[in-house]
Amino acid sequence: MTAQTTLVNARTTRRLAAVLMAGAAVLAIAGFTALGSVFDYPQILKAPTADILARYRAHQGAVTGWFAVLVVGAALLAPVGVLLGRIGAARLGRWTAGAGIAAAAVQVAGLSRWVLFVPGISADAADPARTAGAFRTFERLHTWLGEIVGETIGYALTAAFTVLVVRAVTRAVAPRWMSYLGYLSAALIATGVLIPLGLAAAGLSNFAGYVAWCLWLIAMSVFLWRTPPTVQP
Repeated sequence: MTAQTTLVNARTTRRLAAVLMAGAAVLAIAGFTALGSVFDYPQILKAPTADILARYRAHQGAVTGWFAVLVVGAALLAPVGVLLGRIGAARLGRWTAGAGIAAAAVQVAGLSRWVLFVPGISADAADPARTAGAFRTFERLHTWLGEIVGETIGYALTAAFTVLVVRAVTRAVAPRWMSYLGYLSAALIATGVLIPLGLAAAGLSNFAGYVAWCLWLIAMSVFLWRTPPTVQP
C-alpha cells in the first residue's frame, strides 16, 4: 500500500468517524429534547408506574418514535469506537473500540425496552384483568434493563469510553481544552452511578455531563474532519 493510499484511507476513517460522532450527538439532543417535552423524560421515571404508563399511552407514537431515535444514536457509539480505535495507538485503540461497542450495547439494551416491550405492557396495563401483571413486568424491566444495565453500567462505560478517546485521539487532533472538556464530561456522566442511591445532585451532574458530552462530540467531529492525518515515513 502506497503512502498516498494510506493517507486517503486515514482521512476517510477520520471523516466517517466525525460524521458518526456528530450524528450521535444530534440524535441524542433531539431525542432527549423531544421526550422532555412530550413525556417529561427523564423526570417521569420517578413517578408511580401507573402514571408512567398512562403518560406513555397518551403520547405513545411520539414517545416510541423518539426512543427509537435515542436507540439509533446510542448504537452509533459502536462504529465510532471502532473507527477511533483505528486512529489511536494500537493498545489504546483496541480498548477504545471495545469500550465504544460495550457502551453502545448496554445503552441500546436499556433504551430499546421502550420500543420493544413497553407498547405491549402499556396495552396490558389498560386491561383491569392484566394491570397488576403488567405493572410487575414494567417494574422489572425498568429496574434491570433501565436502572442497572442502561443507566448505571451505561454511565460507567460511556465515561470510560470518553476518557479513552481523549487519551487515544483528542490529545493528538484537538487543543488542550478539548481534552479537559472530555475529562469533565466523563467525570460528570460517571456520577450517574450514584443516582440509584437517591442522590438528587447526581442526577443534575449527570445531566450536565451529557450536555457537555454532546458538545464535546460535536467539537471532536469538527477537529477530526479538519485536521489532516499524517503518515509516518
